[in-house]
Amino acid sequence: MMQFTRSAPPLPSIHPNGLGLCLDVDASKPSLHRSWPWPGLQTSSKSLGRLNTASCMEQLLVHCANAIESNDATLAQQILWVLNNIAPPDGDSNQRLTSAFLRALIARASKTGSCKMLTAVAARADADLALHLHRFSAIDLASFIDLTPWHRFGYAAANAAIVEAVEGLPVVHIVDLSTTHCMQMPTLIDLLANRPEGPPFIRLTVPTFTTTATPPMLDMSYDELGSRLVNFARSRNVSMEFIMIPSDPSEAFDSLIEQIRVQRLVSEGEAVIVNCQMLLHYIPEETVGAIVSTMNVNSPILSLRTMFLKVLRSLEPTLVTLVEEDADFTACDVVGRLRSAFNYLWIPYDAVDTFLPKGSEQRRWYEAGLCWKIENVIAQEGLQRVERLEPKGRWAQRMRAAGFRSVGFTEEAAGEVKSMLGEHAAGWGLKKEDEDLMLTWKGHNVVFASAWMPS
Repeated sequence: MMQFTRSAPPLPSIHPNGLGLCLDVDASKPSLHRSWPWPGLQTSSKSLGRLNTASCMEQLLVHCANAIESNDATLAQQILWVLNNIAPPDGDSNQRLTSAFLRALIARASKTGSCKMLTAVAARADADLALHLHRFSAIDLASFIDLTPWHRFGYAAANAAIVEAVEGLPVVHIVDLSTTHCMQMPTLIDLLANRPEGPPFIRLTVPTFTTTATPPMLDMSYDELGSRLVNFARSRNVSMEFIMIPSDPSEAFDSLIEQIRVQRLVSEGEAVIVNCQMLLHYIPEETVGAIVSTMNVNSPILSLRTMFLKVLRSLEPTLVTLVEEDADFTACDVVGRLRSAFNYLWIPYDAVDTFLPKGSEQRRWYEAGLCWKIENVIAQEGLQRVERLEPKGRWAQRMRAAGFRSVGFTEEAAGEVKSMLGEHAAGWGLKKEDEDLMLTWKGHNVVFASAWMPS
């Protein structure tokens, strides 16, 4: 545990906006020049300006994280002061990114409770984050998601694969494992309604989380959401049943899986589609701690993530679509996660400038969601750290080990995704990697989409 017992320069007072610290400290005071980690560094605006690059800010964050982990309170508070001065929360994209990491580090340090000043700063920042974690109506959330291809990419790719997989089948059971509250479903219902052979009967099953709650938040019950979806389907001459199962990724959706297993026994000939949209990474993996498989006491130790995929395979689904962010947030050490997250999450901060004006309410909501993710990656540990992204290659290994084979996407599907990207800024792109589709921003991998069938 960190003990803030050394004589350290005090942190400046809290800024009124709750996201940063006031820049009202006189940098000429001798107390702010003691024991700097870089010999010769002065705190003039000119000197601090030289640190205002993405690489320098990343290194400062790494030094600060190391200081926090080694209980060096003096060094940690000094670096926090520097970071606060060079990374205002309303600055450019790199500054806002760094400011979010700064707050996450303060939250991590404050969890010891040994530094009252950092605890107060973190509490104010948490209150501000909660204020901006907006609860959307269904219509507002759909409009919000349409601003960027971050989710629309996965929707378009998965919908194309699903429509092809259920061609001619009269009953389709869709298990929607997504973070965006069924916002993909209206477009999929439309596509199925327009099939030449006529629409299928749709059974839509969704989990209602019992513990995990992540942005974006929905300001309505799932009962109301389901009613609206059923009415929408009816307006398209599609019969649909909406089923809610209390289930949570922290338990590998065990109650949901059991419900699907029962449904399979009573509904022969039903096509089961498991649509996974940026949700499976919330299932605990090996770094949380392993558990022994209940299926075989002599089997090797498995993670909940591995067990989920194996049980899913046993259900013989018609198709599994898997869409995830292509990054690795599973390092056991906070510095490793910080580096990985910093070098991935610059992308949404950079891209937001192309579709939301500075100071807009929607931009505050958007960046509040990013701040939540960063704080979870940096400040939380154990089961509370739910943002455990894995890269595409590791997910492919897991799927194959569980008994799935990749089926890829047709040229028509890729063309539909390209058409959708044409509605957004020029920085977004599409490429094929193996049989998967990859969304890119300025050439950097962002989100991958893959499709799988039992092998």
